Amino acid sequence: MNKKTWLLVGVLVFLVAVAVLLWAEPSWAVKLEDAIAMTPKGTGKGQLNMDAKAGFLGIPGAPRPFWLWGILWAIWVGWIFSTVGAFGGIMAGVGHITIFGLADFGRAFKKTSPVLNKLITDSIRVSNQWLVGLSALISSTNYYRMGRIVLPLGLFLAGGSILGAYLIPVLTAGKIKLSAYIGYFGLCVFLIAGVLFYETTEKGQAKRKEARAAARAFEESVKAKKAGGSVADLGTRITSFTATRVKFTFGGVEFSFNPILPVIGGFFIAALAAFLGIGGGFLYVPFLTSVTGLPMYIVAGTSAVAVLVGMITSIFSYMIVKGVPVDFLLVGAELVGIATGSFIGPYTSKYIPDVWLKRLFVVLAIYVGVRYTSKGFLGYSVVPPF
Repeated sequence: MNKKTWLLVGVLVFLVAVAVLLWAEPSWAVKLEDAIAMTPKGTGKGQLNMDAKAGFLGIPGAPRPFWLWGILWAIWVGWIFSTVGAFGGIMAGVGHITIFGLADFGRAFKKTSPVLNKLITDSIRVSNQWLVGLSALISSTNYYRMGRIVLPLGLFLAGGSILGAYLIPVLTAGKIKLSAYIGYFGLCVFLIAGVLFYETTEKGQAKRKEARAAARAFEESVKAKKAGGSVADLGTRITSFTATRVKFTFGGVEFSFNPILPVIGGFFIAALAAFLGIGGGFLYVPFLTSVTGLPMYIVAGTSAVAVLVGMITSIFSYMIVKGVPVDFLLVGAELVGIATGSFIGPYTSKYIPDVWLKRLFVVLAIYVGVRYTSKGFLGYSVVPPF
């Protein structure tokens, strides 16, 4: 695909986003006004001070993060998503929940205004997904040009993700308390950290000889910088495509998968990701590395394709079907940072050894998982803040 084709894709995605905003805005406004009207007024805990300056979603007294911090944090989110392919949505959630103080604000209304508490929860979920969706769009196009996407595998995952990404917002919007959301958010991150840690051990590595061979070939090709060649020359190549088995090569090593497996996996991963309000890369990555045995160099791009489709479906479900509001003053600034970080990621990841990409994710995941699991279920964090 040439530059004009990518530009056309970008324009179409932008037009769809604008249509979503224009279509859904009236229902957002009504839902938010109703939630504010049902909340006790005053200056005490769990009350809204109507004389306070409007913040997140235009709610009086809510946090209003400085736009520059939103951009800087989102650069990190975009880089980590496009590099590791797993942690961007989680980092987006960390930003909205902790860095920008939205969780502490929303938790204050747990008893006095459950409707507002749950509305803020839903808004955090869909705000995360806007960031991850843009990052997935940018990083997947970059990885595709670099030959680091197994397109059929990504499309099979995406096909399965559509139903899961639609059902969960429809079934759970307006029903999830902020504390429960934070607890489940942390628990899932913590469990996945354990899986990826196992894969960095000698025993876990021994089960992935083909993936390691492809990773080594890719690393050596980058270091060698052969005259007249490029990294994309060792990209993915489809060699056989049937209803029961798809075969392809990467770095001179052959891989294969059953098309049914990613469809099933995509459904369950997208369902859980939509519930948590994140991209699902944190599950797509171990799925692709453990179940299909792929090296990290092609996992990030392939998972980005599935994440993109899931994000579009889930955002549509939250905002159009359920009328969940989004603060685009904050999210708009973050999207600038996401674009920057997502362009940088694919070009820096090829210089980082395969195993260290996973170890970076493991360290971050353990911290975030322990912190949010304890905070959500115990009411306090057992580890210090950032």
